[in-house]
Amino acid sequence: MTEPAAASGPDGGRVSMAPASRLPDQAVPDRTAAERAGSAFLEHVGGMALLLSGSVRVLAKRPIELREIANQIEAIGVKSVPLGLITGLFVGMVMALQFALSLTQFGGLEYTGRIIGLSFSRELAPTLTSTIVGSRIAAGIAAELGSMAVTEQVDAIRALGADPIKKLVMPRLVAATLAMPMLCVLSLTVGILGAMAVCDLQFSLPAGFFLSTALDATFLADFWNGYLKTPIFGMIIALVGCHYGLGTRGGTEGVGRSTTHAVVVTSVSILLADFGLTNLYALLIPK
Repeated sequence: MTEPAAASGPDGGRVSMAPASRLPDQAVPDRTAAERAGSAFLEHVGGMALLLSGSVRVLAKRPIELREIANQIEAIGVKSVPLGLITGLFVGMVMALQFALSLTQFGGLEYTGRIIGLSFSRELAPTLTSTIVGSRIAAGIAAELGSMAVTEQVDAIRALGADPIKKLVMPRLVAATLAMPMLCVLSLTVGILGAMAVCDLQFSLPAGFFLSTALDATFLADFWNGYLKTPIFGMIIALVGCHYGLGTRGGTEGVGRSTTHAVVVTSVSILLADFGLTNLYALLIPK
């Protein structure tokens, strides 16, 4: 019995592979700090976008979490009323004091009501209230959900077949979106009253004259320009708090980190959103 003929070629027809040690080294270059920061930013934005889309998807899915939404409106909105009132009152009083002192030097004290009414309606009441009150809300959400995440309560919800987004994220998102406009109106009202009291008691500018000039200078478009920002601010607050809360790792130390990040990111996000929304509403809402 003859042996089969060997295949032609130096290796008998077999394809030879170079040893792994002979392959050229392909070192992965280290990313720069800017690249890492950009990647982390996109990752966080993508995570919050997924939370938003998931919340919209389960919003009308039965059973509707009406009881939990009501509880969150109380926790987010009602319990934030004192902070919102204090914010609006003292900001209004300080702004009235600053403008009255400056305008008195030029003989323009009677314009104080116009400036306060316009600036409070368009910018100060919605933005400052959302920033200060929103930091409190985002910190509370991040701490609560972060504690649930590190104690594996979120995993337990998944194990029971429930959706954490429907149970935890959606009620907070709806509650914050509904609560922030109401807090803005309260802050605006108290701020105008505080400014009116300062001008009347300290600068002898009649309260009726202050109020009438403020209403004459403030149009409905100015009110909507500021008021329509607040639902967006509320949505941002809830998304940031839920994102950092659900992503908490590392025990109680991780909860502290998530809470701090939620406060900082909420404040910066509201200011960035305020700039973009102001430009957008200036085009969409004619005066």
